[in-house]
Amino acid sequence: MSRSLAPSPPSPPPFRRAADSDRRRTSASVILRSVLEHGPVARSTLARLTGLSPASVTDYCARFAELGLIREAAAPRRSNGVGRPHVPVDLDNSRFVVGGVHVAVPYTTVALLDLRGRVVAERRLDHDGGVEPGRVLARAADELGVLLAEAGAPASLGVGFAAGGWVDRDSGTVVEHALLGWRDVDVRESMGALTGLPVHVDGHARALVNGERLFGRARGSRSVLHLFVGNVVDAAFATHDQVHYGPRSQAGAISHLPLEGGTERCGCGRTGCLQVELSELTLCRRAREKGVIAGVNPMHVVAAAADGDPRAVRLLVERARMVGRAARLLLDVLNPDTVVVTEVGVMHREDCLDALREAVGPERAAVVPTSFPDSVLAVAGGSVALDVLYRDPLGCALGPPPGAN
Repeated sequence: MSRSLAPSPPSPPPFRRAADSDRRRTSASVILRSVLEHGPVARSTLARLTGLSPASVTDYCARFAELGLIREAAAPRRSNGVGRPHVPVDLDNSRFVVGGVHVAVPYTTVALLDLRGRVVAERRLDHDGGVEPGRVLARAADELGVLLAEAGAPASLGVGFAAGGWVDRDSGTVVEHALLGWRDVDVRESMGALTGLPVHVDGHARALVNGERLFGRARGSRSVLHLFVGNVVDAAFATHDQVHYGPRSQAGAISHLPLEGGTERCGCGRTGCLQVELSELTLCRRAREKGVIAGVNPMHVVAAAADGDPRAVRLLVERARMVGRAARLLLDVLNPDTVVVTEVGVMHREDCLDALREAVGPERAAVVPTSFPDSVLAVAGGSVALDVLYRDPLGCALGPPPGAN
């Protein structure tokens, strides 16, 4: 006589599986970011900070430890000297680094960063031989290999790539960078083949918003505007921990917004566009015209100002004031809690920061310079990869930690 088998429970519908996956990803992210912010920190404290159950926190911490992302601190602590010890956990900076590549107009920055966003090693590769994409990416990949070999034990979780212009994160492509002459350059595929590592690609303003939220002054801000003023001028906006990208990652293209008081003629036919008014190319040209410098390095203008050259001081302060007007334009539309500005004068001189804030006006958002004045381009590249890690720590392409059997 045959026995009937009870029917198997139905599989959860796809939408429920997706919701469960999103929930796990969010839980893992909030726990690892809490370790980043508060570590060394006890698991019981993590449960209180995140609102997750102690059992969930313990489970995620065990998985992070297995992957080599966190470790237990050496010395356990006791509450009032009694009871079970609360063993804190912290990020394990000994096992992994990320690579960071930033391509600017005059040079490429190649770096290694630890899990706290700190620069472990950094090199600058001048574009003396030209900016043909294949050559630039191959040199960057070679230099990354050298830095990793010199670093010894740490393994790389992946590579973050950042640049100005129009960069499409989803396709991993530099769609257009007019100053470099790049168009439809598939960075993810090219660098992935050259390095054998996962490669993540983004625009530098958005990359630095993520760096500021994870490791800088904007941590905890509900909304952040980042204004990047270099050879390329662009911006990025994040609210509730999400950077706005728009279709094909075109958000933040502000180069042709008109700037009050602008006098420079733009290639688009108009006068006073942000790109031509604020670009470091314009700053250096004006400095050469006044006999302040002979070359194209904006840091030479900063150095001249530090040596007391009043012409250099005037150039930098006036530029900072114009950057403040640009920030005010964006503030009127976006109204963020925090504005972070990356610009050479503002990064290195109080008078420039004062001029910027005066132009922005009173009773506005907190306006601060970048948190990474000495390594901003290295942090931009590395933050692209680190943002991916902290958003999905269990889903990243992680191998076993070095030394694991």
